[in-house]
Amino acid sequence: MGAPLRSETLTRKPRGFCTDPVRVMIVDDSLTVRTVFSRMIKQEHDMVIVGTANTAEAGLSDLPGAAPDVMMLDLEMPGMGGLEALPKIMEIAPKTKVLVISSLTADGAESTVKALSLGAADTMLKPRPGGFDDDYKAGLLGKIRALKGLPPEETEQAAPSSANAPQVGKPPQAIAIGASTGGIHALNLFLRQVPQNFDLPILVTQHLPASFIPVFAQQMEMAGNRPAVLADEGTVIERGKIYIAPGHGHMVVRKAGGRRVIGLAYHPVKSGCMPSVDPMFETLAEAYDGHVSGVLLSGMGRDGTDGAQALLSAGGTMFAQNAETCAVWGMPRAISEMGLAAAVLPPAELADALLDSVGADAWR
Repeated sequence: MGAPLRSETLTRKPRGFCTDPVRVMIVDDSLTVRTVFSRMIKQEHDMVIVGTANTAEAGLSDLPGAAPDVMMLDLEMPGMGGLEALPKIMEIAPKTKVLVISSLTADGAESTVKALSLGAADTMLKPRPGGFDDDYKAGLLGKIRALKGLPPEETEQAAPSSANAPQVGKPPQAIAIGASTGGIHALNLFLRQVPQNFDLPILVTQHLPASFIPVFAQQMEMAGNRPAVLADEGTVIERGKIYIAPGHGHMVVRKAGGRRVIGLAYHPVKSGCMPSVDPMFETLAEAYDGHVSGVLLSGMGRDGTDGAQALLSAGGTMFAQNAETCAVWGMPRAISEMGLAAAVLPPAELADALLDSVGADAWR
């Protein structure tokens, strides 16, 4: 067992969402979409529309005065467009969370994943005609509330400390990463910090619409500078590769003939997620006898918590992204508050901490 890694002590105050209404801005060139979204939001007692715009240029001009908590941004607009405007939005209003409203086309998927890698917090598919139903409304409002999050004073962070951090477990033979809202940006930062000669397999479960997964896999391949493979039944896990959970099933791992192979599972899980991080962590813990390091990055909810406990019970190690750098501090918060994380840090520093903890056989 190694020494505890760096971590951050968290000072918590009473839970609860902010009493101030969520300030929402809508930037979309479709009058119909702006009208429907505005009507949905205005019906909510805890939300307020602070601005609408039909071009990215107009949205940027109005942004300082509107000061939204959440901007709903269409990427495909005349002129500058949302993707080009995104870095400017983040520069002008760094505390504003951007919710990308994505089209259903292949080009829309590519642009959306690119936006998420640049720092957009989450995405919502633009429905087909007649698709603005109650289920869509509930999903949209849930995302907006999650992006508003908790007041900053409820997650104040003190100076880094390792006093209460658990010790590093068994030397890992595989790395497993779970992420959701805000996770693609964090994954890019994490993987870019991993040297090319780091040779352990990396398994990733990211909550994302199934149609986006192939584009997401391509982006992870570029960020990680190693081949990325879409997980499928019977895929053999090999060193030096990234394995991506499909959008339609959980990625699970088992031993077969002296090798570790990937399987797909479709059972309901407590978190309700598909794919879910929990089955990945749980089956990896068994297949590798605890020789696994797990990472939970930005995301809504508690998916991954049960799997993290199983992994730690088998002798593995968990790492978590810190609150300050998360779009939504949900998944990493759960294991941080339970004292399960060996380090609680920003994504790039988290990669450094994990790399510091591995053995010599992790490198080629």
